Amino acid sequence: MKKSSRKLRRLSEINLKNQTRILTLIVFSQFMCTSLWFAGNAVMPDLVLNLGLEDKDVGHLTSSVQFGFISGTLFFAFFTIADRFNPSAVFFVSALLGALFNVLIVVEGIVLVHVLLLRFLTGFFLAGIYPVGMKIASDYFEKGLGRALSFLVGALVLGTAFPHLVKDFSGSFSWEYVMFITSGLATIGGLLIFSFVKPGPFRKPGQKQKFGAIFKVFQNRNFRAASFGYFGHMWELYTFWAFVPIMIQHFSEQQSQEMNIPFWSFLIIGLGGIACFFGGLLSEKYGVKKIAFLALAGSGLCCLMSPFVFQSPQFLFLLFLLIWGWLVIVDSPLLSTLVANHANPELRGTSLTIVNCLGFSITIVSIQVISFLMTLMQFEYLYLVLAIGPIFGVSSLMKSD
Repeated sequence: MKKSSRKLRRLSEINLKNQTRILTLIVFSQFMCTSLWFAGNAVMPDLVLNLGLEDKDVGHLTSSVQFGFISGTLFFAFFTIADRFNPSAVFFVSALLGALFNVLIVVEGIVLVHVLLLRFLTGFFLAGIYPVGMKIASDYFEKGLGRALSFLVGALVLGTAFPHLVKDFSGSFSWEYVMFITSGLATIGGLLIFSFVKPGPFRKPGQKQKFGAIFKVFQNRNFRAASFGYFGHMWELYTFWAFVPIMIQHFSEQQSQEMNIPFWSFLIIGLGGIACFFGGLLSEKYGVKKIAFLALAGSGLCCLMSPFVFQSPQFLFLLFLLIWGWLVIVDSPLLSTLVANHANPELRGTSLTIVNCLGFSITIVSIQVISFLMTLMQFEYLYLVLAIGPIFGVSSLMKSD
């Protein structure tokens, strides 16, 4: 009996070490690959200068990546690719192609339409990285999925912010270095997943293509409530991230104060990655839904308070954005956890992908709405519109068990 107990304990320790190793690899690879996401935004001032673009084109650049991601997730979900094929191979191929289209932006003689197309294609293959990374994690973690996805989304946040930091440190070099570095990192990330992460023990591969799968995932009431909460969160998240540099620039011009925009953009977005780690730990103690609910409500409150901070002293303005950057992302992995937990196990990859697809579709609408309203209303009041998302998300979560 004692020998059997020791054997079970040893097997449990081996499994825990393997889970830790796999999660570390997925998190590290996710960070490197998602650095492709905002690489275009990080070099936006250079693109404006070299291509004769206008500041409002930052919305179009961001939206082209989002639209590419949406198109990719529709493709991946419709053909249930993450459930029918080895997800590590899907991740690897997507990372390579995303890196290729990201770096092609440095080609001489490129014009705006080419930039938009390349950012679209980069976004398309990010659909095989972010949701597929979550799918791989869910195949390894039956328990503790909330914490695992919190680490994973934390890596996404750091990857999203990283190009701003690269831009800050490569200030004396040409902007092309940002694109080379991010594409190189994505290639390495894809290789790591393909080489060292095999299909997880809880994977239930789909045996055949199910064209109707994407229409059935919302029949479950709790799955629907979690998804709607995620959609409300997404209305706010990427628009906030896209406009953080513009907020800082506006404040700097209004207050006539010199500010390091790339550095502060990285810090405001990047610290959200640490927030995800803490959110995952808190969710294990207090519950996934409760922490997601509080974070969503908190970020909604930041939206409502935003008009007042543009007239504040610089340290209060930056502190507010840091807090907002913290709260705006904490709920993301937790809402994804609720979605994964309430999804049909055989369609978990497809469910996560289609929810991501719809969520990112919402980000395009939100970004374009804010871009349009910039010409119609006072800048300080723009971000009140973002409160619509958290309010909707909070009310949706209240309807779930």
